Amino acid sequence: MTARRKLFALMEDVGSASSVFVKDIAQGLLVVSHNTLALVGLGVVALLMTITSQHDLRHRIETQALGWLNARQEARAEADGDTLYAVNEPDAVARATASNPKDLPRQQAAVAHWLAKRYKVAPEPISRLVQEAWSVGQRARVEPTLILAIIAIESSFNPFAQSPVGAQGLMQVLTRVHDDKYTAFGGNLAAFDPITNLRVGVQVLKECIQRAGGVEEGLRYYVGAANLTEDGGYAGRVLAEQEQLKAVMQGQVPRAAPPRELMAANEQNAAGDQRLALAR
Repeated sequence: MTARRKLFALMEDVGSASSVFVKDIAQGLLVVSHNTLALVGLGVVALLMTITSQHDLRHRIETQALGWLNARQEARAEADGDTLYAVNEPDAVARATASNPKDLPRQQAAVAHWLAKRYKVAPEPISRLVQEAWSVGQRARVEPTLILAIIAIESSFNPFAQSPVGAQGLMQVLTRVHDDKYTAFGGNLAAFDPITNLRVGVQVLKECIQRAGGVEEGLRYYVGAANLTEDGGYAGRVLAEQEQLKAVMQGQVPRAAPPRELMAANEQNAAGDQRLALAR
């Protein structure tokens, strides 16, 4: 009986010891895991502090991450047949030479709509040119309707027009002669920016009027006919176009479609550039 009790007591001691052993192991593992998590957490915090404190490193990581995401998106877009995603440019609208006609004063809006119909050009870019003609004309003390009339006769509002002798853009300025005026706009290629061409053209026109002493004679200088006996009717066509624009400003509505004789006159004027523009 005594031996049996001793055996039971021994078994209880072994069980108790085993239980303590298991608990110790469990607690040890728990402590180790807590310490490991703490170390990992500290490592993450240290890494984040390092990244946030070093702008260049953060920028490189952000750039690489963004590049990776964009590459994945481009690959997905190409797989779907979307060719525009790779060349998308949300800021492209800022380059557009356009304004809402509704944002213009009444007279300017009337002129813009009439010119758009007459020359078959969208009203938004015409509105921007009308807006600029009023702004530049006020600074240069040149009537905006005269500026727009010259554009109409010279290029029919084609900003990429070029004559046989090299007159370029809306106002058909001879770029090689007035290249100094394009320096402030980054160089001669600015001749094909509508707003820049208009500004340079107005400066040339202003100088011609000052040199000649009047608008009509100034137009002869502008077209390069100052030393010729006649200007091919250039000044007359410009002034006639200006009168129509003035009528539009007063609420009158001249014919919106360009008459054939005007179109023919414009073609004749372009051909005459070969003879006249060399003197510009």
